[in-house]
Amino acid sequence: MYLEERQDEVSDLNAELNENITALTTLLEHTLKFDDSIDFSALKKTPKFEDFKTPKHLLPDPEPEVKAVNVPALWKTIFPWVKKKYYRDLQSAEELFIKSKEDYAIKLSKQKIELDSLVADYQTRRTAYLQEIKNQHDEVDQFEQDYLNCDPDSVLAYCEMVLTRSEYPKDGFPQTFRLAYLPGNKELVVEYNLPEISIVPRELEYRYVKTRDVIDAKARKISEIKELYQNIIAAITLRTMHELFEADKASALTSVLFNGVIETIDPTSGHDTKVTLVSARAHKDDFMQIKLERVEKTACLKSLGAQVSGRPDELQAVKPIIEFNMVDKRFIEQGDALSGLEIRPNLMELSPSEFEVLVSNLFSQMGLDTKLTRGTKDGGVDAVAFDTRPILGGKVVIQAKRYKDTVGVSSVRDLYGTMMNEGANKGILVCTSQYGKDAYRFCEDKPIELIDGGGLLYLLKEHAGVSARINPNF
Repeated sequence: MYLEERQDEVSDLNAELNENITALTTLLEHTLKFDDSIDFSALKKTPKFEDFKTPKHLLPDPEPEVKAVNVPALWKTIFPWVKKKYYRDLQSAEELFIKSKEDYAIKLSKQKIELDSLVADYQTRRTAYLQEIKNQHDEVDQFEQDYLNCDPDSVLAYCEMVLTRSEYPKDGFPQTFRLAYLPGNKELVVEYNLPEISIVPRELEYRYVKTRDVIDAKARKISEIKELYQNIIAAITLRTMHELFEADKASALTSVLFNGVIETIDPTSGHDTKVTLVSARAHKDDFMQIKLERVEKTACLKSLGAQVSGRPDELQAVKPIIEFNMVDKRFIEQGDALSGLEIRPNLMELSPSEFEVLVSNLFSQMGLDTKLTRGTKDGGVDAVAFDTRPILGGKVVIQAKRYKDTVGVSSVRDLYGTMMNEGANKGILVCTSQYGKDAYRFCEDKPIELIDGGGLLYLLKEHAGVSARINPNF
């Protein structure tokens, strides 16, 4: 009996372990079973206001009845005292009935006053509640309309709801994130906190050792732990992109940029820091063609041109395609009356020569040996820079475009052609607006870095100490 109990204990431990591993290895497959879009009607509260119930003490009593008086037998009425008593009892019964009716009427009146007060209070509360429900329904309807119209704040709120509702295993998954939306090119930038490698069980299986009466755990191979962890990171990345694209009813997203990070402590400074373990950009029309239920997750992620850490278990960082803090909010919308009071310089107001010097100085501050070559009529600038770092360094071609509109793929092709002519190791294209999806596609397998207006403002602040803004409507 005892041995059976111990074996059952081992079976339970192994079943729980296998269930945990299954959950970790099917993170992507799990979400494919559900429609991740938000049902706006389900966001509306259902009215649940109880019907009015009259308190028991206010329920009306039965109406009073005349008290029955015994009628004497006919032969007894020959006695005067019998007859007299009968009429006396009859009169008493009638007086009692009249008094009871008066008391009954008074009680009914008091009950009615109290009941009317309770009903009035109930109606007031019910009306206020129904108005609150109506207001909430109106807010949901407005939210839905704003989202379908691709209002940036509503798109962000909607996407936040999608990711918040995503169901992960209970333990070890932070499920915290930051979102930024670039309406110009309809790109959502996601900075997602990944689970640590401790999420992977160190135990491979449990077994009962009869001779020592103990339950031993067989250790999982280190290589298997690392492989499982890489698979989890890839699954979370693909899953997040899938959920956002699938839920995109408003066609507000043409691309998603995902940065998966681990929050840790910098051992050199003791400060909190974030290590990027994966950075990937996917375009919706391409991504939705992928049969996710059949892919090998890590290979699929790399096919998207993702930057993936080779040693996530050691928190070996990768360079994010775009740092989240580079998604700048300092673009001025048309009709902003306060923009004229802004004291920060507007990059769109700089002269071509000033813009050239600004860009050249920026990359010099970033550690490159930058040589300005020529200005262009379209407000751009060509510069050749040299990264003096051994092995990683080399010749870099830099082009900047002072554009109001979206920069298309032709500008990226021009940069690539210049790189080929110059024999450069890398190309950097900087603009004051944003890039189209074809521009990003063209760069996926090439040593080209695209920095949009928000990124330019971030780099100016971070490396040159310049707080600037971009207002195309000056």
